[in-house]
Amino acid sequence: MHSLDAFAAAKLTTLDAGNLRRRLIPTVRTSAAHVQRGDRTLISFSCNDYLGLAQDPRVKAAAIAGVERYGAGAGASRLVTGDHPLLGRLEARLAHFKKTDATLVFGSGYLANIGVIPALVGAGDLVLLDELSHACMVSGARLSGARIRTFAHNDMDQLAALLAAERSSCVRALVLTERVFSMDGDRAPLPALLAIAESYDAWTLVDDAHGLGVATPDAAAPLELGTLSKALGGFGGYLCASAPVIELLKSRARSFVYATGLPPAAAAAALAALDILEAEPERCGRPLALARRFTEALGLAPAQSAIVPIHVGEATRALALSAALEAYGILVVAIRPPTVPPGTARLRVAFSAAHDETDVDALVEALQRVGAVSTPSLEVAR
Repeated sequence: MHSLDAFAAAKLTTLDAGNLRRRLIPTVRTSAAHVQRGDRTLISFSCNDYLGLAQDPRVKAAAIAGVERYGAGAGASRLVTGDHPLLGRLEARLAHFKKTDATLVFGSGYLANIGVIPALVGAGDLVLLDELSHACMVSGARLSGARIRTFAHNDMDQLAALLAAERSSCVRALVLTERVFSMDGDRAPLPALLAIAESYDAWTLVDDAHGLGVATPDAAAPLELGTLSKALGGFGGYLCASAPVIELLKSRARSFVYATGLPPAAAAAALAALDILEAEPERCGRPLALARRFTEALGLAPAQSAIVPIHVGEATRALALSAALEAYGILVVAIRPPTVPPGTARLRVAFSAAHDETDVDALVEALQRVGAVSTPSLEVAR
């Protein structure tokens, strides 16, 4: 296998030269807002556990009970081994929460996107994709075989122009976007987007991975996709849609048909997390409140979500700043190409209901001290 090893080594050399090689660093989450690396405890602003539910004793107890009652795994595809009762309950709860007819649960949000999109469009169809949409949406669009057109981020004029120019030459059209964009934290102008799409009989799929539970609801799309792994603290993905669409996907979505069902522990944890989310609405607004405390202190535009990027340009600088922050006891991971476009490497700050105000203030001061931001003083807004 010498040629294979040589290929891999050459690619790794190229990645190293551009500071783009990824490495796994042993890290233990010790609480909802803290991690341990080596012998150090760090405040983590790099986790998508927006409501702190991954560490909530009620969610963990539900997962344990799910394992004890139903075992560690699903055993096979739900179409083969039979439909698990917890999954049916979870789908009904998600449909109720999202105010749709039905839901289908997938193994992850990535699997949901690469299964749903090719099941609905194919050769002879058109996919219109916001240029900053997540990689799994791009993968789903490519797998579909449909003609793909990207529109500038949140540019509704360009979306309308593309539909006007190309809608008549395709059988079906599908518009893909995110409610909250994962790397910039801004939101799609959904009411306008949905109106444009509907005027051209184009369907819209919105990925709500970073919005569920933390973003104020706005217009609902006919296809609402998301994950169980962020605000709900567990693992899995879902699509909420009309009953006919969900029935079709049970036979057409390859990442559902040919994949083992979600483990019982994951379904039980998600059900418990939904209970908490609905019973404690004050928890849902806290990540955005903390994010706005942060942006106000640094003189940045008000946060639109729990995600705030600090753009630094080149990957080398992003890595250096991340390491400097870690020396101050704070974990903010550098985001580099190809996750973001070249020249737009950043520190991606993610806020959680588990953080407190002193955590945010410590982050502000550390960012100023390492030179990641420029502000007139170290005084934090109180």
